[in-house]
Amino acid sequence: MAKIGLLAPRALRHRSLSPSLAVVAVAVAVAAMLAGTVSVAWGMFLASHDVSATILVCAIAGAGSVAITLFLGQQVVAGSKAPVTAIRAPGNGGGCSAPVDPPTAELAELGPQRAATGAKLAASREREHALETSRRELVAWISHDLRTPLTALRAMAEALEDGMVADPSVYYARIRIEVERLNAMVGDLFELSRIQAGVLPLAVSPMSVYDLVDDAIGGADLLAREHGVRLIGEVMDPLPIEVDGRAMTRVLANLLVNAIHRTPADGTVAVAATREADTVVLSVTDGCGGIPDDDLPRVFDPGWRGTSARTTPAGAGLGLAIVRGIVEAHSGRTAVHNVLGGCRFEVVLPVARSC
Repeated sequence: MAKIGLLAPRALRHRSLSPSLAVVAVAVAVAAMLAGTVSVAWGMFLASHDVSATILVCAIAGAGSVAITLFLGQQVVAGSKAPVTAIRAPGNGGGCSAPVDPPTAELAELGPQRAATGAKLAASREREHALETSRRELVAWISHDLRTPLTALRAMAEALEDGMVADPSVYYARIRIEVERLNAMVGDLFELSRIQAGVLPLAVSPMSVYDLVDDAIGGADLLAREHGVRLIGEVMDPLPIEVDGRAMTRVLANLLVNAIHRTPADGTVAVAATREADTVVLSVTDGCGGIPDDDLPRVFDPGWRGTSARTTPAGAGLGLAIVRGIVEAHSGRTAVHNVLGGCRFEVVLPVARSC
């Protein structure tokens, strides 16, 4: 009987819980108890009437135990169907609410875990939807931006071919400008693809924030003069950071170019660096007039350029996305806030380990 009790669970492992409980927990136990009781009764040389009564009592008790076990098994089986239904629901867009009254403590513990898993799946679906939307918008914007210089190039090429141009050197200069524009857009796309693929090469080395900002301001000074914008660097300490100098210079250059294009003439673009705990905060403040609150979470998304008034003629909406990718590759983070008369873009980087 003991062997049957040990082999029964293996034989019934693919069966429903209710008959398994009846067979393993009751039938085997009751059969063993009945066999033992009858053996003891015969061994004690009781009267046949007493033996019959003992067997009858044991049989009734066993039948009652089997019935109760089957009933309880059905309750557990019915209760276990609710988690199965709830687990299937997230994949079909449903909720993940726990059963109102779980039949067992184990199923009750499963409820919160299932709800947490459902919440993670919902968040994952939202992120996937947002990424897909961003990709579609990026493809649409890039297609539009590529079509503009290509159309101009075709028109100029046809004019040159037909001999309709009095001074071809002017068209040659414009063609070179459009080609450089296309090359910059393709370069941004390639850089963004490497960032998103996690294969952006970084040559990290210690350097001073002061030197980094000074180089960035020097590189953007001519553009600021052309737009009549004052470019200033606020007082800052030579804080040490460990970054890829080339990549981080591009981060500041993108932010400065973005700020200069958005700031009206006679406006000011300010660059600052401060230390907060174990991080260095680089900030670029412009005079753009601010960004709508609904657009703030999307500023660093690929292809975002805001309203038509904020669109850079030569841009494809990839500069800020590249900024975020490079900064995150340095274990940093980006942020943007509206301030009086404009907005402030922040780059938060860890301080050098030796500091």
